Amino acid sequence: METKKQEHMKELQDRYIRFDWAIKRLLRQKANFVVLEGFLTVFLGEKITITEILESEGNQLSGDDKFNRVDIKALNSKGEIIIIEIQNTRELYYLERILYGVAKAITEHIYLGDKYYKVKKIYSISILYFDIGRGDDYLYHGQNQFVGVHTKDQLVINTKEKDAIVSRLPSEIFPEYILIRVNEFDKVAVSPIEEWMNYLKDGKINPDTHAPGLSEAREKLRYYSMTPEERHAYDEHLSALMIQNDVLDSAKLEGRMEGRMEGRMEGRIEGKIEGKIEGKIEGKIEGLKEGEEKKNLENALKMKALGVSFEVIKQVTGLSPEDLS
Repeated sequence: METKKQEHMKELQDRYIRFDWAIKRLLRQKANFVVLEGFLTVFLGEKITITEILESEGNQLSGDDKFNRVDIKALNSKGEIIIIEIQNTRELYYLERILYGVAKAITEHIYLGDKYYKVKKIYSISILYFDIGRGDDYLYHGQNQFVGVHTKDQLVINTKEKDAIVSRLPSEIFPEYILIRVNEFDKVAVSPIEEWMNYLKDGKINPDTHAPGLSEAREKLRYYSMTPEERHAYDEHLSALMIQNDVLDSAKLEGRMEGRMEGRMEGRIEGKIEGKIEGKIEGKIEGLKEGEEKKNLENALKMKALGVSFEVIKQVTGLSPEDLS
């Protein structure tokens, strides 16, 4: 029978790196593709073989990136682009940003003069560690579909491709979006998806797992397999996340307390407090909006430098040539 000390040592040995850290620093290495391929195979429901990891500006390794989203772009064996994003805290206009990321990926991988049939199929997978809205499930899937208003059938599009008429469903062309709500998972892990959810949420991997990618993750993502320097950087990352979440939780608690106090105060005092709160909120929203606009402009300028036409830049960013002069 194991002693408490032995159990503690075993728990430390079986401690695994969080997926957001692993995907940013370890899973971009070709030797570790098998872990990411297993994750994608499980959540996309088909065998995925990564041929290349594409550069992504969200994977910067600077000292101030601890709060940045994590994102990675990969090509599967069919040449389709897969975007994986991990978001630890809520971001304003998150759905709009997902759409922008997909649109940007499409335009980045089609060259001027190419036929439209060369547009890449995109899969966007978001691993969310915050509440994005109401819903009972922990896994959601969305896509553009054309459904008959009266007949409820799906429209099959006829396209001329290489001198042949080819029938294609919108699902073969339009991007697919998968939202993984990590904090909503509360089941006993039985299926491969549930085992992956268990790891994403609690960092636990069953020693007897047969889920694609997880057995390899047990070997490649051990905390104590990292160098002391890597462990220190990782611990700093976790501390930063804890501090960030504590700040957000404190802000929510203060908001609730202020709400209760406002109900007891006289109308004049209540008006002053509400004015201050509204001013703060408006200031934060305005700051976030300015940041989004700045980022949008930076991306537009990058696209301009790459020779992308103003028409395409305007379609993606909404900015005109005059805005970029």
